[in-house]
Amino acid sequence: MTVGDPLAQIHMQVMWNRLISVVEEQAQALLRTAFGSVAREAGDLSAGVYDLKGRMLAQAVTGTPGHVNTMAVAVQHFIDRFPLADMKEGDVYTTNDPWLGTGHLFDFVMVTPAFLDGRLVALLASTCHLVDVGGRGFTADARSIYEEGIFIPHMRLFDQGRLNEPLMDLIANNVREPIEVKGDLLALVSCNDTGCRRLVGMMGEFNLLTIDDLADHILVNSRKAMIEAIRRVPNGIYDAQMTLDGYEEPVRLKLRMTVEDERIVLDYGGSSLASGYGINSPKCYSDAYSIFGLKCIIGPEIPNNAGSLGPMIVEADAGSIVHPQRPSPVTARHVVGQMLPDIVFGCLDQAIEGGVQAESAGSIWVLAASGGARVGNTEGRFNTMSVCVGGVGARPTKNGLNSTAFPSGVGAIPVEVTEAGSPLVFRRRELLPDSAGPGKYRGGFAQVVEVESRAGLPFTVSAATFDRLQNPARGRHGGKPGSPGAFGLVGGEVFHTKAVHTVPPGDRLRAQLPGGGGFGDPFARDAHEVADEVKAGLVSVAAARASYGVVVTEDGEIDATGTQALRGGQS
Repeated sequence: MTVGDPLAQIHMQVMWNRLISVVEEQAQALLRTAFGSVAREAGDLSAGVYDLKGRMLAQAVTGTPGHVNTMAVAVQHFIDRFPLADMKEGDVYTTNDPWLGTGHLFDFVMVTPAFLDGRLVALLASTCHLVDVGGRGFTADARSIYEEGIFIPHMRLFDQGRLNEPLMDLIANNVREPIEVKGDLLALVSCNDTGCRRLVGMMGEFNLLTIDDLADHILVNSRKAMIEAIRRVPNGIYDAQMTLDGYEEPVRLKLRMTVEDERIVLDYGGSSLASGYGINSPKCYSDAYSIFGLKCIIGPEIPNNAGSLGPMIVEADAGSIVHPQRPSPVTARHVVGQMLPDIVFGCLDQAIEGGVQAESAGSIWVLAASGGARVGNTEGRFNTMSVCVGGVGARPTKNGLNSTAFPSGVGAIPVEVTEAGSPLVFRRRELLPDSAGPGKYRGGFAQVVEVESRAGLPFTVSAATFDRLQNPARGRHGGKPGSPGAFGLVGGEVFHTKAVHTVPPGDRLRAQLPGGGGFGDPFARDAHEVADEVKAGLVSVAAARASYGVVVTEDGEIDATGTQALRGGQS
């Protein structure tokens, strides 16, 4: 067979699919072996395979855009530090450098060279979020990276199968949860080993001595498919802006999207300068979510690899909040980074016929809680994370998804897991009525969460990632905003900043997540859908009348005459 033969093309496609299954099994191995609940339960991880030029060929389906797309460029930095000729079987390399492939210190990248009959044939990489890296913990209060935790440059974790014990000891002695942290690092090593074995097995099955031809096939065809997708977007310049709550002051994001035949350039020039606190999004992380936003709309079916990512270019001013320079603090980088798909959608809405989905809650709210922090106090000592999520924006022809982590895609950590590992107890976790932005298609409903300590002791909670308190998700094409977020104590105190707050004994923390924006005129929405949601307790009678022009009882009975009058004759 020659490469141009139809049968050869089918053969290449079969191998491509097998390669994707290899990295998916790699990711599943990480899910099964991870110690930390953020990786094990929420799936905050990624896995991928790379050729010897450091180009990503395939990624696992399991994982988040922030991990996958930052890791896409991370492997090249390992090759720069450790030449391929010096790599040996049993070597494993790691780093948590935020600027060279992770975005913040909590994410570690692990890279393992794969060998076939003593020859280096590929590189397997994985990453996941660790429960702790020391420093101030998961807060945005730090004023530089030096306060945020232990920083590991590109180093060997294993040298020809021998663990670098001094490095592992150094990490373990600088974190609050050494067992979980060491367990997650070794889980990353284990999942890469799985990927190496499956890749070598696949190569033997297809009688491959190298994956170079397969790599070229994947990258050439993926790039071609992405260019074809870009050509369907009208050439032009499109501008959008967004305001976020920020930390010390509001964050203003500006984006200019230039579509020119075979490429799209996203330019964040003019956006806010880097914050003095840890909400800055390193360029690799800003690239990751910006490009993800583009692919969601123009090429969601195109596999993610170096070929498909190439025609999409992200530019930003050095020193801005989407391109901070060392040693800017970056722990809560996703509070900005995970909002970037929405501003990309703001540009695409002008270019795509029929528009694109409304804004979403965006960044997940990470409930990072701890107790027993005083020196010498071991009573009630714990350190845990939970994930809270808001609503997704309405789509041009469908309602938004309720309480869904978009764009990150992480899962919620079951409350039973958090309660089993800490003295916290969840008294309430349910959909928040009237939180969805009204529209012909409503936004997604958010959730409300109430938590207290069953030990009768105070605990602290970081509000680092709590945003959209002042700037809710906007609707599109006549749709209304989702509800803003809110958090504080059930006892009455309202928290307004991203600082660390204390929940006193006997009181509860209440977090009300933001809702997704609506799409289209709310008075054009089907009145029976509104009535059904009133009956379900998701929309109040008052909101049905004011927002949708539907007069309805709490039992869902519609007053047709009253509704028609409010809607000006519309049914």
